[in-house]
Amino acid sequence: MLQRFVYIAVAVCVSLFLSPSCGGGRQQASLSEGDTLSLRHATHLTVVEHDGYTLAVVRNPWDTARVLHTYVLVEQGTQLPATAPEGTVVRVPLSRAVVYTAVHCALLDEWGKTGAIAGVCDLPYISLPAVQEGCRMGRIQDLGNGMAPDVERIIDLHPDALLLSPFENSGGYGRVDRLGVPIIECADYMEHSALGRAEWVRFYGRLFGCARRADSMFAAVERDYLQLKRCAQACEERPTVLTDLPMSASAWYVPGGASTVGRMYADAGAHFLFAGNARSGSVPCSFETVFERAQDADCWLIRYNAPQDRTYTSLQQEYAPYSRFHAFRTRQMYGCNTGNTPFYEEVPFHPERLLAEMVQIFHPSLRTDTLQWRYYKPLEE
Repeated sequence: MLQRFVYIAVAVCVSLFLSPSCGGGRQQASLSEGDTLSLRHATHLTVVEHDGYTLAVVRNPWDTARVLHTYVLVEQGTQLPATAPEGTVVRVPLSRAVVYTAVHCALLDEWGKTGAIAGVCDLPYISLPAVQEGCRMGRIQDLGNGMAPDVERIIDLHPDALLLSPFENSGGYGRVDRLGVPIIECADYMEHSALGRAEWVRFYGRLFGCARRADSMFAAVERDYLQLKRCAQACEERPTVLTDLPMSASAWYVPGGASTVGRMYADAGAHFLFAGNARSGSVPCSFETVFERAQDADCWLIRYNAPQDRTYTSLQQEYAPYSRFHAFRTRQMYGCNTGNTPFYEEVPFHPERLLAEMVQIFHPSLRTDTLQWRYYKPLEE
């Protein structure tokens, strides 16, 4: 479906272009030797393939002059080369990994590698049937809250690695740090572009014996994403866009202009009304601040998690001032219920799917006859 839309959209874009209307004693890690993977978008990751091992260096996202972690990937059953540099040795492919996050579980599920998941954290937030079934059958262990996992259960699993998301000034990982198990710090979420984050699949593929598949997957993601971006840039109109809903009476979090989502709006050919804020994270604003800047926005995209889909009626009942926004009055609101869509599981490593939907929202002339909403859909009355 997506591939068909990409090809149709590119064809439409051609017409738009033509139309005026539109430690030990080992050496220190060296990146100067070996076969360096061409990572065109990821800024916090370097991967170099050497004879007998692969070196992966993760840059500290909060202090880019420093290294967060260095990994030396060595095939199972082979000897660690004497020339290997200092770093955390990871025997690959991983076969008994503890995976903290739903998004990385989803990636392994896509590759048919859920059998390599020995344990997970925050199970209530992982909707993948294979993981839920694995936990019910005892093949996968529920290790509890990711901020305070059951360390005894982790020990009993004898995992070959832990995949988790690092945080600034976290102070380490407590008892988990002392288990002697490689900790894979998945800093992909700190990338500043959608393709930058998606490109991390090439590193994860090398952890799980899926290097070729991961490389091929990203090549397709990049191709489709860039084709869609070029298509959107061909449109002269740049609709203005507002996002999400206030979290409380005093805080409406909007993406910063340098955030992955903020940049995706630009890639989709829209003008994000908070693009002037250079922050890469979310920016807390008052309702009055958002209303003053975005009351005349052409489109309004909201994300929420609820048993039932939001409607114009339910939103007005929830907070009457919503109806004062232009996008509300003109019925140009689109909602994504993350409780029944795979938004958070898919989008990080398949941003082209979300971009395809954004392009069709912002540029109705590019919509196909077979359009099916995957994440967002027009709000109903």
